[in-house]
Amino acid sequence: MTAPALTAGPARRTSTVFVASAFVAGAVAMLMGGMLAIWLDFRANAPTRVAEDGGRLIKDWLKKDVAIPEVLSNTMMFTFVVACLMAQWAVYAARRGDKSHATLALAITLFTGLALLNAQIALWVQMGIALRTDAYETMFCAITGTMFAIIASAMAYSFVAMFRVLAGRVNDVDVLAGHALYWYAVSGTFAAMWFVVYVQK
Repeated sequence: MTAPALTAGPARRTSTVFVASAFVAGAVAMLMGGMLAIWLDFRANAPTRVAEDGGRLIKDWLKKDVAIPEVLSNTMMFTFVVACLMAQWAVYAARRGDKSHATLALAITLFTGLALLNAQIALWVQMGIALRTDAYETMFCAITGTMFAIIASAMAYSFVAMFRVLAGRVNDVDVLAGHALYWYAVSGTFAAMWFVVYVQK
């Protein structure tokens, strides 16, 4: 007597948009990880100078007249929490077919990204650094400028997702899940940059 064959489980559809979002998020993380590695290498190899008290050597990396506005940088870090919450709220609303709340959540995510870009521009203005003065300022502009472009790409994703919801595709949860994943990745990337560039300097 032969044993009965087991029935196949339910087919699980893999979302192309979600997988593509994960690949792009990984590429963003690798890009920023490479730039931060170069930053740390530059900082480690920076020349040393004798401190004013004459008792110790300090790295000649961050100049005395360059000050990072910590209020702005910390505010940006906490603003990413709001963006992630709103992106996840959009997924929650879409799973329940709630078009109005999904649209509202995506709109808030989009404007939160705009606030992040505004804060980054304000930080550049307050610091008043130039692109080609020295290694620190060049690396700082390169890394923060790249992060600026990454945030802008996340905003573009929010705009496209909101347009799809407004067009009646609120049940397309995979797009909104990929959108939330991308915002999580951008937030994690900024957190790494915030710690290395803004906190550790």
